[in-house]
Amino acid sequence: MRRDTGTDDPRVRVRPGKGSRPRSKIRPDWSARPLGRVVAIDRGRYGVVLGDGTRVVGVRARELGRRSVLLGDRVRMTGDLSGRADTLARLVAVEPRDSVLRRSRDDAPDDRAEKAIVANAQVMVIVVAAADPAPRTGMVDRCLVAAYEAGLEPVLCVTKADLADPAGFLARFGSFGLASVVTSVGAGGADGVEELARLLAGRFSVLVGHSGVGKSTLINALVPGAGRATGRVNAVTGRGRHTSTSAVALELPGGGWVADTPGVRSFGLGHVAAEDVLAVFPDVAEAATWCLPMCTHLADEPSCALDAWAGGASPFDPVAPAASRARAERVRVVRRLLESLRAASPVP
Repeated sequence: MRRDTGTDDPRVRVRPGKGSRPRSKIRPDWSARPLGRVVAIDRGRYGVVLGDGTRVVGVRARELGRRSVLLGDRVRMTGDLSGRADTLARLVAVEPRDSVLRRSRDDAPDDRAEKAIVANAQVMVIVVAAADPAPRTGMVDRCLVAAYEAGLEPVLCVTKADLADPAGFLARFGSFGLASVVTSVGAGGADGVEELARLLAGRFSVLVGHSGVGKSTLINALVPGAGRATGRVNAVTGRGRHTSTSAVALELPGGGWVADTPGVRSFGLGHVAAEDVLAVFPDVAEAATWCLPMCTHLADEPSCALDAWAGGASPFDPVAPAASRARAERVRVVRRLLESLRAASPVP
């Protein structure tokens, strides 16, 4: 059949079109292939532990797409699964995930994309230092919201307790029902590490915190021989430098896995909803039920009931001044988090 060129001039020569074989819609069934867990990601190479304990290094199949495999993913494997040096397997399918811990990059105005950190984790260990660098309640508040949004159990771990007394900082979260551990790792020993190990035994956990708070030092104490690089805090800026540049999960001696991730400067919440914020503060969430529908719960909302609740005014029972101050502080924290959500939301 002669191709239509838009002209009847016989002198116009038409190049024959390139034929292509239709791509089959039938995809391979990988469900019977060996299953493994991703425990390391570094420059396009994935460390995977198979069900029988064999450790292999693999590459991602092209059809999976970029950023489709996370630390902690359960994946189907094919190729060379012997685990011998200089051999490569292939990750061909990712199993459905139980959970995904994310943070939003709302600290970068031109790039608000979500960043997935780890999949199938059960516990988030929020690591803060008692000093050097000083602990920041705002970071803990944001991590708690992210943990509840992802369905993870949060655990607060305070490191460097030999440098400062963390009692005042921990009191800030005393009413949260939050498991907390105080550690001190130095030449004299590793206090509190065994308690943390008991909390993490048999589960897949992820450590999250600012650079310089001692996550890698904590990993080395939990997993002898891990050899994670440690660094110092800048004396001028008060911030640590990144020592963990790749994501890796290490097997705990008592069973379970703990993931060490690169330190973060901030933990954006642009991907969560207001309900996730309120879930961290059950008493504030209960007070918010007195608000009118569509209430933003922010300070510029004239009908918000949170101010009346904080002051002990009707329709709530009167409270002592100390309790009122504590309520007001919790309302300020909630509103600060909600304000960060509004700032991170794209402008319509």
